[in-house]
Amino acid sequence: MKNFSVRLGDWGDVGVQAGAIRFEVFVREQKVPVQEELDEEDAHSVHALACDARGNAIATGRLLRDGHIGRMAVLESWRGRGVGSAVLLALVNEARRRGHARVELSAQCHACDFYAAHGFVAEGGVYLDAGIEHRTMKRPL
Repeated sequence: MKNFSVRLGDWGDVGVQAGAIRFEVFVREQKVPVQEELDEEDAHSVHALACDARGNAIATGRLLRDGHIGRMAVLESWRGRGVGSAVLLALVNEARRRGHARVELSAQCHACDFYAAHGFVAEGGVYLDAGIEHRTMKRPL
């Protein structure tokens, strides 16, 4: 039984909640410097926000204007429960609705299998972003 919902919005609508999730996951857990986590793309992106049955924000991700998906973050207590998949699917569907031919993302290497299970294919080698190993992954739409 799905006990969460996902909605799309702009940064003005969901930024406070999405930002709090990203701070918890990226800055606190993964030790990404806060100045590397926040950028000007948030204001121009569509954001997915997952909330539990009580309305508490539990996951987020964003779709940039060029079809890149990023800033996928799920609170630790909600991982492995389908929330990340639901957020990713919402962003992929929005990219399709906007007419993108493909979506692309920069996957943390530990999450490559997750993205591969959703049709993404790794391209190129491993590189560091904020001190964390990543790979480019793409999916046609």
